[in-house]
Amino acid sequence: MALILCGVIWVMLATLTALLPMRRQMVPGLVLLASAPVLIAWGFHEAGAVIGLAFLLAFGSMFRRPLIYFTRKALGLPVVDPRRGS
Repeated sequence: MALILCGVIWVMLATLTALLPMRRQMVPGLVLLASAPVLIAWGFHEAGAVIGLAFLLAFGSMFRRPLIYFTRKALGLPVVDPRRGS
């Protein structure tokens, strides 16, 4: 029960963070980004693959832009600076 509650709280905090202006999203976004792997691993360990994959998909959905940015940067592909828009 605690696992699902923590997952729901994480999603709600991520949604609230997305509503903030871009310049104020950095700190809460980094906290959410750092806590996500712990929550995903906890989901896989405690509840099995279905819940773990649900958490992983929620993470990918919420952080799709940063994941795309860092993947492109790691592969040496051109990236758009999100702060400047170009």
